[in-house]
Amino acid sequence: MSTSSISLSLMAALMLSAGLLLGCSEKPAESAAAVADSATTTAPQSGKPETALPALIDTQATAETRALYRNLAKLRYKHLLFGHEDSLAYGVHWEGDMDRSDVRDVTGANPAVYGWELGGLELGHTANLDAVNFEKMQHWIKAGYSRGGVITISWHVFNPVSGGNSWDKTPAVHELIPGGARHATLKAYLDTFVAFNEGLADVDAQGNKHYPPIIFRPWHEHNGDWFWWGKGHASEQDYIALWRFTVHYLRDEKKLRNLIYAYSPDRSRIDMANFEAGYLYGYPGDAYVDIIGLDNYWDVGHEANTASADEQKAALTASLKQLVQIARSKGKIAALTETGNNRLTIDNFWTERLLGPISADADASEIAYVMVWRNANLAREKSEQFFAPFPGQATADDFKRFYQSEVVLFEDELPPLYR
Repeated sequence: MSTSSISLSLMAALMLSAGLLLGCSEKPAESAAAVADSATTTAPQSGKPETALPALIDTQATAETRALYRNLAKLRYKHLLFGHEDSLAYGVHWEGDMDRSDVRDVTGANPAVYGWELGGLELGHTANLDAVNFEKMQHWIKAGYSRGGVITISWHVFNPVSGGNSWDKTPAVHELIPGGARHATLKAYLDTFVAFNEGLADVDAQGNKHYPPIIFRPWHEHNGDWFWWGKGHASEQDYIALWRFTVHYLRDEKKLRNLIYAYSPDRSRIDMANFEAGYLYGYPGDAYVDIIGLDNYWDVGHEANTASADEQKAALTASLKQLVQIARSKGKIAALTETGNNRLTIDNFWTERLLGPISADADASEIAYVMVWRNANLAREKSEQFFAPFPGQATADDFKRFYQSEVVLFEDELPPLYR
């Protein structure tokens, strides 16, 4: 590790410690804006100005989409954006409010990154598999974008062969890719996303349409065996063909210019002793990916992980360090695209089990954002599933300390990301 990397690690640790000691103190308002407004980016691994920022795979992407990617690339060296799935749609103890979030109820601020899910859109449903109405979702996406937030979308596509949900393991990928018997079905499914995206457009006074940039994360966790497009139900070659066709169809044929494509294997199926090889299983190629993502619930207290807390923290740091190194070698941005501890059963989860391991290494701390999963509505779903705190929840105070960290950015602290 270089001297500059060691210095950055020490600085990150000191910043984290200072943030915890300050408690309710405010963080400097100018720090994030100063990073985003700088003309060049300083790469900690070299200490030298980095003038060539990563470029999107869509060379004709909208100006706003290019700006978002560029600004995330700049911010990643000093800041981490926090995200939450379905944050505006419902909370553990509320549903139906059009301007509310469990995250904001606790901290006074919305998440910087809004995660949304399209499962069921492909079948013409009016709501997704978590009962979020698609028209309302479009409203929430536009609202979050109008405030400067970041939008990311995943898609638990129903199985086109069996008619079951994403967890129905009936093989289907081989029939969907070019040359397959159900290739037209894949196109029809993707067309529903094209129509959904069209519903996000705003028209200016000159009649020009403007679309919110979207970090699009299809066919995720493919190295696991729980989805029909996953390992064991589709060959690696067929999965790659599925991903590449998805990009070609949306970008080149349908001309969607507001998408940033995120690739996200699952950590639990990657051997830490051979991380890169495991991570790149099914990788479609640098020309088809913008964000090198990782879904990691395993190292943050997953109930099936019997490793000690210290071992899990070390593994989280190591996985993110190697993730960033892969992203750097490919000229991409890295992100922790899904994570969280269900029901938040760990004391000081936010500062000690999440932010601590991220900040412990100069490379690991270069991830652009971290997103935790949803807070299921208890009355409707009759089960406890939540990944962000709500008022009175045991980790709420620690979550406030997480919010107050100089490293972490919520929506109210974001610099302009779209210019």
